[in-house]
Amino acid sequence: MFTSNIGRLRFFFYSLGLFMAEAVAIMLCIAVTIGFAGLINSMPGSSRQGLAGAALIVSLIFVVLRGNIAWRRSRDANGPKWTLWAYIVFSAIYAFLQAGTLLVIDFGNPESAPSGLNLLGLSLFGLWATILWAKPVAGSDIDELTSVFDFDGSVLPTATDRTAAAASAPHSAAPAARPSPAPQPFGRPRPAGFGKRGL
Repeated sequence: MFTSNIGRLRFFFYSLGLFMAEAVAIMLCIAVTIGFAGLINSMPGSSRQGLAGAALIVSLIFVVLRGNIAWRRSRDANGPKWTLWAYIVFSAIYAFLQAGTLLVIDFGNPESAPSGLNLLGLSLFGLWATILWAKPVAGSDIDELTSVFDFDGSVLPTATDRTAAAASAPHSAAPAARPSPAPQPFGRPRPAGFGKRGL
């Protein structure tokens, strides 16, 4: 289940589902620790350490889940490795910054939110879109296809097969045998021509 390849549509819906599940999990962390009213009215600092720690643990769990589906999608499309690892690393950095934002943000001062989080979010979206729209290289999955359909050999003849076929074929085709003439009836052959006398 967690190792099979996934296509574009499944990757899109899996990513959407994980995004919604992470948002719900973060809100549950807020409700369980200090509550929404406590978060808004509390001062940044040590009073939010429990919330920031819970949010960080939950976010890292979802980083692992997103990394899994990104790895499966990248393997399905033969995508570049640097895109996959950049997506995973940036997701982990985003999780730490998100937890830090909950720790230091002052809701009375909107400018206290770090602007780098939005830039990192845009970078993550670009990497995600690159993984989503990646297409496999033509002919790169021929071995996998033959194993899936259980072919006995290669789909395309190799150079060895063509050489063996050419060696087994005769160098010159034998001339076609001439058909034997039809047997003549017994007795004197009839003269050619029209009528009994001929011409």
